[in-house]
Amino acid sequence: MLKTVSPIDGRIVVERPLAGAAEIEGALARARAAFPGWRATPIAERQAIVMRAIDHLVAQGDAIAAEITAQMGRPLRYTPGEVRGLAERARHMIEIAPASLATIEPPRSSGIKRWIRREPLGLVTVVAPWNYPFLTSVNAIIPALLAGNVVLLKPSHQTPLTAERYDEAFRAAGLPDFVFQHLFLSHDDTLRLVADARVDFVCFTGSVEGGHAVRQALAGRFTGAGLELGGKDPAYVRADAALDHAVEQLVDGAFFNSGQSCCGIERIYVHGDVYDEFVERFVALTEQYVLGDPRHADTTLGPMVRASAANFVRSQIDDAVRAGARALIDAARFPADRAGTAYLAPQVLVDVDHSMSVMRDESFGPVVGIQRVADDDAAVRMMNDSRFGLTASLWTGDAARAEQLAERIETGTVFLNRCDYLDPSLAWTGVKESGVGCTLSALGFEPLTRPKSFHFRHQVA
Repeated sequence: MLKTVSPIDGRIVVERPLAGAAEIEGALARARAAFPGWRATPIAERQAIVMRAIDHLVAQGDAIAAEITAQMGRPLRYTPGEVRGLAERARHMIEIAPASLATIEPPRSSGIKRWIRREPLGLVTVVAPWNYPFLTSVNAIIPALLAGNVVLLKPSHQTPLTAERYDEAFRAAGLPDFVFQHLFLSHDDTLRLVADARVDFVCFTGSVEGGHAVRQALAGRFTGAGLELGGKDPAYVRADAALDHAVEQLVDGAFFNSGQSCCGIERIYVHGDVYDEFVERFVALTEQYVLGDPRHADTTLGPMVRASAANFVRSQIDDAVRAGARALIDAARFPADRAGTAYLAPQVLVDVDHSMSVMRDESFGPVVGIQRVADDDAAVRMMNDSRFGLTASLWTGDAARAEQLAERIETGTVFLNRCDYLDPSLAWTGVKESGVGCTLSALGFEPLTRPKSFHFRHQVA
């Protein structure tokens, strides 16, 4: 059985039977049978069906928000934003689908007509995480369906109700049977599903270790995979930054969703001229957070997803302090912080360096290290000193200088004067151990399709 334990109070909030071999086989067979009809469906009809499904999800937004909070602990004041973000991304991909999937026609030459068509791959398997269960899965599910693929979703055990919400929405929208399906699977059965020859592409969002497991499962086959993995996203605050704005945005970027964001801020480098003032303001704003039951209206920081995750962050903080770092937040200000539970106060560390795990390894929790740097070169060097590269942010009033620095930063996305955001018009991608492939934007359709070329000679001498 799948049992979802709420981090709020330890109650089991969802129980579902895990699929066995027969259910997996049936889902694969039904998906393959549904594919020819769906790929032949005109794109305008696909757009209309998918849009109706998104509208259905939006209409259920309040109930969905409450379910997300119960399953993974994000404060209820914030979870409605996930449904709004889902709609924004999906509607953008729906809008750009015809142009992105359009036939490419080189000029005719000497009686020869040539064109390239984007064709769907077949069955796309989506393995989704719990931290943003809709915002991560929508990046793959919607463009895959628009491109003419059939989709099989394996949700996280922490947020299984998201899969049922998708299923309900697609049924209400009139999506043909078995074009979208979901399965609740064990870890081992997930890898067996991924390895099945009937799976044509895998979209995985999760840990680096999980990405390696997917790659290993695909070994020996030429099946593609898009992998969005870990992050240790940095920010650099230059001496000319608007400090009020930088502090407000970076505190939110570090602690929103209890720091459990793929592109959350985990390292901050601050120019020495403004370092002391920045740190002082950063700590003052962090101390205004309210840690507690995420169902309460005044809570701005909920529990982490489970006690073991919170304990990992606690160990990072303790190790850093033993190595010379200073913790600037007094946990006594946050009475809900209790050792051994998922409730963890936010923490700001200074006097840190890259010998410490908290500055090297993904924390995925409410802790951030702030390090003083002497100049731009030192900041870029420290930002690039990481095995990850998902996003990075620059905070400065000099846009021209920011563009120069951005060219040197090893990352998938560079922000100027903002962070922790995903623009559906841009490719969402990472470098190094943050993964391979991309989603969203016009480029997001490319991994989910294959080009097929046509070369027709109309006249034969």
